[in-house]
Amino acid sequence: MKSTNQYPNLRAEMARNQLTIMNIADGIGTRRETVSRWLSGKAFPLDAAVEIRNRFFPDKTLDELYAV
Repeated sequence: MKSTNQYPNLRAEMARNQLTIMNIADGIGTRRETVSRWLSGKAFPLDAAVEIRNRFFPDKTLDELYAV
């Protein structure tokens, strides 16, 4: 079983910016459950990872955000 604390850098940036899973899901046009699954350890599709970075964290690199 995978840890539920995947993507700690992304989670930290979300907290710093007061963004919820629902904010992220709405911002990229997907379901909350989908984003929750990704954050729980299922790999992010590259297009979604890029869209989240571009929309919410443009000053961060993909490597910074999605390091596990």
